[in-house]
Amino acid sequence: MVDNVDLSGALYGGLSRLWSVTVVAFGASLLTYGLIYLTPGDPAHTILAQQLRREPTAAEMAAFRAEQGLDESFVQQYLSWLVNVAHGDFGSSYYSSQSVRELLALHLPNTAELAIAAIVVAVVIAIPLGILSAVHYDTWIDHTAQVGALLGVSIPNFWLGYLLILVFSLGLGLTPVSGSGTVGHLVLPAITLGTAMAGIITRIVRTSVLDELGKDYVVVARSKGVSERLVVYKHALRNAFIPVVTIIGLQFGFVLNGAVVVEVVFQRPGLGTLLVDAVFARNYPVVQGVVLVTAVLFVLINQLVDLAYVAIDPQIERGVRS
Repeated sequence: MVDNVDLSGALYGGLSRLWSVTVVAFGASLLTYGLIYLTPGDPAHTILAQQLRREPTAAEMAAFRAEQGLDESFVQQYLSWLVNVAHGDFGSSYYSSQSVRELLALHLPNTAELAIAAIVVAVVIAIPLGILSAVHYDTWIDHTAQVGALLGVSIPNFWLGYLLILVFSLGLGLTPVSGSGTVGHLVLPAITLGTAMAGIITRIVRTSVLDELGKDYVVVARSKGVSERLVVYKHALRNAFIPVVTIIGLQFGFVLNGAVVVEVVFQRPGLGTLLVDAVFARNYPVVQGVVLVTAVLFVLINQLVDLAYVAIDPQIERGVRS
């Protein structure tokens, strides 16, 4: 009986997560397609003018629209694109005729590498700083940590990126100015993107640990003579990590948006630069492909965060099922 309940719960959870991914992907694709369709201007004129380096004729623009299906209604265009995506076909770039799937496969690893590196930077900075701030509440350590977190959240990514380039690349010559491929190329972009996340995570860690340290079980543990280190790191920190995991998961999703700015600043090839170039060039299939993949990744990451809750505290899963 218990096995049947567990199996049913696992099946329901899996279907629920699959449904969430499907709904968000559909909504993101419809919204993106609608906004692109309503964008002023004629993509046929813009693209042909760049390709031909002259003013295209009416016949050339009509032929381009017919070839790309741009002469059809919005519903026809969207449904046709949706059917193709369901079969793994995201279309092709208007300029190079390279498939969008190939472009995504080429640029996604660089963005994923940057996102993971930024999260590592943020966690390495934020978790020790947040714990120290909570343990040394209302001391100079706490105040310094809060000021640092505030600065991290407040400083714009593009400003910090250019500052780091000016100091460490142009001034000291320690890292490359732009590009990708080595650890040196990754250091400054990861710090730029991870700093803002570190500020947010630091404040969440501090608040969560302070909340746990004020609970009854901590008071009881202290009254029994349990060492402060054991109270903080074995008991309080485990429970405090649940909201921390939540914010890390959400920030990992939002880091994909932040990567747009950081990749442009450091001229790093990735989904961000691919998206910006496609928007300015009216390369609509590429825009739609990047937005759809980003939305799906965002939802998948949040589903993984839900699974991480159970790994941290199995009682969550039992509580949901009961």
